[in-house]
Amino acid sequence: MDHLNASSKEKSKLNYYLLLIVIFGGFLIFGLSENVKGPAIPIIQTDFLLSESQIGFLLAINSLGYLIACTFTAALSNRIGIKWTGIVAFASMAVSGICLYFSEKYFALSSSYFLLYIGNGMLEIGLGIMAARIFTKNTGFMMNLAHFFYGLSSMVAPIIASWMMKWTIAGGELSWRGMYFIVLLLALLPIIPSFFGKFPEEETNGEENVSYRILLRDPVAWLIVMILSFGVVSELAVGGWLVNFLIKAYSWNIETASGMLSMFFLFFMLSRLIFGPLTDRIGYTLSIMIFAAFSGICSFAAIIIGEKGAILFAIAGIGIAPIYPTVMALLAKRYPKGTGTAITFTVTLMGIASVLGNLLIGVIIEGINRLFHTSNGVIGQQAGYGFIALLSLLCSICCVILFYYLRKKRELI
Repeated sequence: MDHLNASSKEKSKLNYYLLLIVIFGGFLIFGLSENVKGPAIPIIQTDFLLSESQIGFLLAINSLGYLIACTFTAALSNRIGIKWTGIVAFASMAVSGICLYFSEKYFALSSSYFLLYIGNGMLEIGLGIMAARIFTKNTGFMMNLAHFFYGLSSMVAPIIASWMMKWTIAGGELSWRGMYFIVLLLALLPIIPSFFGKFPEEETNGEENVSYRILLRDPVAWLIVMILSFGVVSELAVGGWLVNFLIKAYSWNIETASGMLSMFFLFFMLSRLIFGPLTDRIGYTLSIMIFAAFSGICSFAAIIIGEKGAILFAIAGIGIAPIYPTVMALLAKRYPKGTGTAITFTVTLMGIASVLGNLLIGVIIEGINRLFHTSNGVIGQQAGYGFIALLSLLCSICCVILFYYLRKKRELI
C-alpha cells in the first residue's frame, strides 16, 4: 500500500511539473509573440506605407481577434477540455507565423495578425484557468511568478526581433516576415508536455454557483473589469507604441528604441518576481492601487521631462507589471467557485476596451498632428503616450473605489 501511495505521489509530482512547463512555457511564448511587434511595426509601416491611424487599426484588429477568442474559449474548454484548448491555441499561433511570412497586402497582414491574436486570446484564457486551478496556495505570488515568464520573454523580445530582422539568409535580410515565422513556430514546443500532462477540471457544482447573470449585477465584477481594462490597455500599448514614440519624437534609431523597450520589460519582469509575494501580504486591491499610480506618474514625468527622462518610461514597468496577475489572483479569491467564468467575463470585456484603446491612441496622435499641421510632430506622440499614462492613473482610481467599497462591506481582498 505504501509503495502504491509513493508511486501515486511521484506521478502526481511529475504531472505538476509538466503542467508548470506548459504554463511557464506558454507565458514565455506569449510574451515573445506579443512583443516582437515593437521593432517590426516601424518597418511594416514603411513597407506597406501605412498611416498612424492604420497602425492603430491594425493593433485594434489584433485586439478584436483577442476579444473574439475570449468569447468562445471557455465554451471550447468545456467541450474539448482545457488541455486541447491550449494545444489548439499554440497551433493557431504557429499557423499565423506562416501566414505573416506570405502576406503581401495590408488585408493579408491584418488577417494574419487577427489569427495570431485569436491564438493569443485562447492561450491567455486557457493559461489563466489552468493557473487558477493549480495555484490554490500563495495565489498572488504564483500568478505573478507565472507572469514573470511573460515579462522575461517580453524583455528580450524587442532585442531578439531587431537582431533577427538583420539576419542574412540566401543573400537577403530575414526582415520582419522571417522573424515572425521563426518566433511563432516556437509555439509548437509547449504542445509536447501538453500531450503528457493531466489537466485539472473545475467542478460542475462550483461553476453553477457563479454565472454571467450574477457577475453582470455585481458592482465588484464591473470595477475589476475597469481595473483590468485600464491596466492591460496601458501595458499592451507600451509594447506597441513605445518604440514608435522614441523614433518619431526623439529621432532614436530602432536598436536604441528597442533597447529602451527591453529595459521596460526588465523592470516589468523583476517587479513580478520581487513584488509578487508582497501582493499576498498587503492585499490584492491595495497592491494594484499603489502599482498603477506609480506607473502613471512615471510615464507622465517622462513626457514632461522629455528625452532626458526617457528612462522613466522603462521604470513605469515596475508599476504596470503586477496588475494583470494580481487581478487574476483577486478573481480566484473573490470567485473561488467559478473562477473560469469570472476570468472569461472579465477578460472578454477587457478585450473590448483594448480594441477601443488602440484605436484611440492612433487617432489621438494623428488628430493632434493634423491640428498642429505636422505629420511627425513630437506633440502628437506626447499626446498619444499621455493617454497611455492616463489609463494607469484611471486604473488606480478604480482601485481606490473598489478598496473603499469592499472595506465598507468588510470584504477586503
